[in-house]
Amino acid sequence: MTKHISIIVTLFLLAACSKEISQRSLPDFEPASLDQNGSNWKPILLAAPTEILIEEPLAVNSAVYQQELTEIQDLQRSISSTDKKSIEKWKNSGIIRWNEIARELVAIYNIPPEANPDGTYPAPNAQNPGVYPKFPFANPPYASRAYAYLQVALYDAMVTTWHYKFKYNRMAPAVNSPAVEALEPIQETLPSYPSEDAVVADVAYRLLKVMFPNDTVMLDQERAEQKRAKLVSGLASPSDIRAGEAIAAQIAATTLARYRTDGMGQAGGNPTVWKELEAAAIGRGITMPWKSLEFPARPGMLPLFGNVKQFLITTAQRDSLRPPPPPALNSEEFKTALAEVKKMSEVKSGEVWRIAQLWSDGAATYTPPGHWNEIACEAIAAAKFSELRTARTLALMNMAIFDAGVSCWDAKTFYWYPRPSQVDPSIKTIGLPNFPSYTSGHSTFSAAASTVLGYIFPDKAAQYEAMALEAAESRIYGGIHYRFDSEAGLRCGEAIGSFAIKKGQTDGSN
Repeated sequence: MTKHISIIVTLFLLAACSKEISQRSLPDFEPASLDQNGSNWKPILLAAPTEILIEEPLAVNSAVYQQELTEIQDLQRSISSTDKKSIEKWKNSGIIRWNEIARELVAIYNIPPEANPDGTYPAPNAQNPGVYPKFPFANPPYASRAYAYLQVALYDAMVTTWHYKFKYNRMAPAVNSPAVEALEPIQETLPSYPSEDAVVADVAYRLLKVMFPNDTVMLDQERAEQKRAKLVSGLASPSDIRAGEAIAAQIAATTLARYRTDGMGQAGGNPTVWKELEAAAIGRGITMPWKSLEFPARPGMLPLFGNVKQFLITTAQRDSLRPPPPPALNSEEFKTALAEVKKMSEVKSGEVWRIAQLWSDGAATYTPPGHWNEIACEAIAAAKFSELRTARTLALMNMAIFDAGVSCWDAKTFYWYPRPSQVDPSIKTIGLPNFPSYTSGHSTFSAAASTVLGYIFPDKAAQYEAMALEAAESRIYGGIHYRFDSEAGLRCGEAIGSFAIKKGQTDGSN
């Protein structure tokens, strides 16, 4: 057993009626640094922040801006209890809050569709998202992609925002006017034009409404609340907010153009493709190809996800990272690995069982990628990062997680290897993922995330590595993976995490 690092992690379950996901609250914090050099950081999708254009702000002594200050004073004189609650809700990182919202949505939609009476399975339809099964099925691949695009867009948006903040250097209303009160902690030397909160709110709304179209009304309410909270609190003027909205619209358009053309639409394949993939694996020496153990048999989860365009690596690099073939089913190595799974899966108490449950992250949770997002957000809050540095951290980690998932699915499809409970039906699992075994998704996701977090928080690197090892071990304990599945996944995830580190080392933030 790997050394256990004690952490408190809540298992997130879908509430049957309210559909509210329990999340740990983070402590209040004010950023320890403004990251004034942020305008020099390299964006990811943009060549430079100057690709995004906004108007020059009005002078502080202009009649129009003075009228904006008067409007804020009027709002503060008649502030409602609802506004006070909103200010409290949004006074910390808006990026972390939107990350939580994304995780909540993933958990709600991470439910496999039920079978039709004829034994077939319906598929969610993005063109008709409200019909059962509602779009999307937010499984781990879908979730990893959603988190990655959201956080990459927010990072490019923050670099652009910082560029214009320090170009124009117009401070917040509460700084510019003694008649406007700061109703929440304020960084007095951080310019408010454009409003970073307006940028975050509108970027997140524009992306998440595409990813989760049934929840557009809720998402719109969240973005409106965030922007109003900053207006009423004296941290942003109407023109600060409008400038943020202009940045967000352009960033979202650029991000969604890539999102819609990255190949995800073809990731499900079709019956002909599925048969071809199985036949190809047999041709590579897999004597017992993977099959669905659900009844009725369910098509494998997104078998062509491994072909989706990655952020950090090329297709050639993906192929070079593909692990060597797994052991032959008649080999002693395989028999030893299968026996270990059998033995560990029979332990239903103590530390083994606790670890198996802790990292299960199955249906109705926000998936292994979401689990690591929660871990990252806790570390960000403890480190008191600025919104810019928060965005960078989550973008680097989620690009690594997403690319790791794509590479893992490439290996799964390439080898089409049977799960332990298919070879030995007496093995009882803690859930049963509906896709091939080799390599382990949990292990690959976790190694990628822990590698990036160890780079960003070097004093916790050993802790994150131990957590990834524990997540990998948990899949053996749960009867879901062989040890060689997990070990291969860890190696691949760590390699992809190193690509994210190289990107971070050259982005100008250090």
